[in-house]
Parts: sequence; C-alpha cells; structure tokens
Amino acid sequence: MDHFNAIIGQSPALDSLIRSARIVAATDVTVLLKGETGTGKEVLATAIQQAGARANKAFITLNCAALPESLIESELFGHKKGSFTGATTDKQGLFQAADGGTLFLDEINSLPLSIQAKLLRFLESGECLAVGEIKPYKVDVRVISATNADLNKQIETGQFRSDLYFRLNVVPLELPPLAQRTEDIESLIKHFLALFENAHTLTAPKFSKQALKTLKAYSWPGNIRELRNLCERLSILLAGRVIEPENLPSEFTTKYISNTPATTDFTLPENGLQLDTLEADLIHQALNRTKGNRSKSAKLLGISRDTLLYRMQKHGFAS
Repeated sequence: MDHFNAIIGQSPALDSLIRSARIVAATDVTVLLKGETGTGKEVLATAIQQAGARANKAFITLNCAALPESLIESELFGHKKGSFTGATTDKQGLFQAADGGTLFLDEINSLPLSIQAKLLRFLESGECLAVGEIKPYKVDVRVISATNADLNKQIETGQFRSDLYFRLNVVPLELPPLAQRTEDIESLIKHFLALFENAHTLTAPKFSKQALKTLKAYSWPGNIRELRNLCERLSILLAGRVIEPENLPSEFTTKYISNTPATTDFTLPENGLQLDTLEADLIHQALNRTKGNRSKSAKLLGISRDTLLYRMQKHGFAS
C-alpha cells in the first residue's frame, strides 16, 4: 500500500516533495515540515510515519499551540503525584505513550522557551524528566515537527532556540502553498467532491470551466483546507448543479483574487515573444543576482524552490 496516495496532486513541486518524503520515511531521522497553514503538514507526517519501520507503533499528535504553558510540560513529559496543585496521581506523558513510535509536534513554533530546553535534552540524549521527578527516564521516540512560521525570524527575536532548531531541522521538507501548485486544484476538487458525495449522500456538483479558472486565479490564503471547506459547502448547498463564478463566495471574485496585479509594467510586444526563452533568461538573471542561491532566486521569481529546480532542469541549467 502506498501511503503517499493520500497526498493529491502531480505538480512538479509536489512530486519533488513526495520523492524526498519517501526517502525520509525509510529512515529514523528527525524531520521538520514547513509550510503555510492548511498545506497538509499533518497528512504528510502521517504518510511518513505509515511508510516507515514504526508504522505499527504509536503515532501521537500534539498541537503545541493548543495548550497553555502551564500544562504542556506535563502533557509532554508527565508528572509526579503532588508535584503541583491538582496533580493527584502520577501521569504518563506523551513521550512515554509514544515509546517505540512517533510523536508529531505540530506548530512547534508555539512551544514555550522553557519547554524547548527539555525537548532539546530529549533529542540529544533520549532522556525526559517528568514534572516533580529528579530521575530522568529514557524512551525511543521519533520526532516529526511542523511549523507555519519562519523559525529563523523567531530565533532572531529570541522566541526560539537556535540549538533546538538545528536538532529539529535535520531534514526539512517544505510544503508548497496551493497558489504555487494551481495545476493540482482540479484533482483536489475531484477528490473532495467524491468524498462529500459519499459522506452526505448527495449528487456532487460540477464546476464550469470559468469557475475553475476563477479558482485557479485565487490566492488561497487557507490553502488546501480552504478548498476542502469550499467543496463541502457547495456539495451541500448546490448539490447536482453546475457551479458558475457567480455561485462562488464573494472573496473569490473580489478581495483575494490572484497574487498578480491586473496590470503590470510589462507589455507583450506586437510581434509576440518566446515564453520559454524569456523564462530561462529570468531564471538566469535571478541566479546571477543571488550568486547562485536557489532559495533566494525562487523567492525573487515568486515560485517555490522545487518549482525553480524543475524549471532549471527543463531549460538545461547545470545542477
């Protein structure tokens, strides 16, 4: 069974990501998933866990932003009876519960600094210390973490430990936003409509070509989660109908439409141009300006790093 089939799409950026994730899944290395909210980090973490040697062991998820600082230490590492008010019994932490398996720490950027030190200790030694205990315990847990924020910026402002970042960032995998993989929108819509047709026992609607064009021009601030919610809403409210642009919520045709302005400083020459040649030239300029830094070049061009690598290969740039 291919556990990565749960990740829908065939865009170059996604293909590159999944190839890397398959390699990572076969190892026990610590992984840091990066990407905007709604890009599918938990889905990818689950696929990595299910495709690895720990697939039949515990897989426990914790959203680090969901608990207050006073509770998260006990939740992760456990506590001893009487260690604080309300601690009426010994409590096992998530690290103990995940022993032999995998712990997925979502929104790791929200982990308090005081807890970051204890997580670093585990990553370096395999040891955890329960609240109120003086003797540490050892567990065998693979850690996969995820962030929707720029951890380097948080390091600069003192919100995140640089030593912990380097321990978590052994293999970084960056999920592209939906706006950078618009070729996957139709496949995702087909998947979600089939899902909701079955879940709600309603005839799935269909999207007109113009409606699909409108969706592809949208900036998708909520990414795949936003698309999923839209598909469920329309599956219920407009079951069996053909969806036209006027049936879409107002934000799809006004406020958030496309990251690209309607008018630009560039004017198409009267005699036309060679788009492939222009693309290759712009990539060459970006690489020259950044002295070959591919991440910075991709940012200059408004595309993901994986998409840049794909297009460099297409144009025959040296790897």
